[in-house]
This record gives sequence, structure tokens and C-alpha cells, in this order.
Amino acid sequence: MEPFKTLSGVAAPLNMINVDTDMIIPKQYLKTIQRTGLGKALFDEMRFNPDGSEKPDFVLNKPAYRQAKILVAGDNFGCGSSREHAPWALLDFGIRCIIAPSFADIFYGNCFKNGILPIKLPQAIVDKLMDDAERGANAIISIDLEKQEIKGPDGGTVTFEVDPFRKQCLLNGWDDIGLTMRGVDKIAAYEKTQSTQQPWI
Repeated sequence: MEPFKTLSGVAAPLNMINVDTDMIIPKQYLKTIQRTGLGKALFDEMRFNPDGSEKPDFVLNKPAYRQAKILVAGDNFGCGSSREHAPWALLDFGIRCIIAPSFADIFYGNCFKNGILPIKLPQAIVDKLMDDAERGANAIISIDLEKQEIKGPDGGTVTFEVDPFRKQCLLNGWDDIGLTMRGVDKIAAYEKTQSTQQPWI
């Protein structure tokens, strides 16, 4: 997993509440277990018409936001089914951070496990960042995970809270496998002891 330390990029405003995981990545794309290639189907039904043409009014289809790295969204983002494909699709598109007043619990945890930083902020602050994001190509937001700070386009700074363990995992790029491999020496020692004490296993 790619470490997350600092991020600076265009923030796209998605001023909608209750954006569920089926909206993020529709069910027909859940057949794969590959984490790559899903970005093209991100927000499929909102981004594309039935004939495959783009809907020009959808935020990520607008020229200023096609390379967005940050998403500023409404309350209860990531609700619905617990599909891990949702953060996979966001990450594959290029989104590394989502800012919202609240997230569905499972989606929130899945973000950290896949290298995305979900930031919870009070509604009033999200509203300000949403307004900043409306600036288009000038909607550059900078995020410093170590300092737990967000700097907006106008230079104003906002601090945010994050669980210390999850923060450490993101800073170091540790997913669940990476965390397990940190203890590989202890695992090997345990296996050696077990094979000596219980050779029949």
C-alpha cells in the first residue's frame, strides 16, 4: 500500500448526502477481485448515460475535476453494502482523501485499509471546503497527515482528528498484510518452536 504523508491537489465538490456504495461502484462491477481498473466505473450511473457517453454536468466529468485527488462530500458517505470495491474504485480513479461530516463505519475502515484518508469534520467546515472546491482548477487543498492539518485555497488551516493507529498505518503504508509481515520473525520463531514441540502437527 502506498504511504500517505502529504497530499496536495484539486478537490472535487460532491454536494450530496447518503452517497452509498452502489452509487460509488454499481453491483455489475463486483465480479472482479482485482483492485485496479475500477476507476473507469466510479460513479458509473452518475457519470455516464446508458449509451456510455459522459454526463457533462457530473462533477468528475468537468475539465477542472478530472484529475481530482480529494473529494469533499456530504453526510453519511459510503453507506449501503460493505463492498470493498468502493474504495478500490476511488483509489484507482486517483482519489486519496475524502472529506465529509460522517461516513458509514465499514466504508470508513476500508478506506484506511486501502490507502485512502477519510476525514470527518463538522458540517460548517465541510460547507466552507465545499465552497472552496467550487473554484474549479483553483480548488487546491493541501493535507498533512503527520500534522493533521488541511490548508485551503485561501491559505486557511483546519485541523482534524484521526485514530493514532490508523494514522500510523497510513503514514507507513501498512495494510493488513503489511502489518502481519512486520511480525514475520516472531511468526517464524513460533513455527520453529511448534515443529519441535509438536512435530505431529
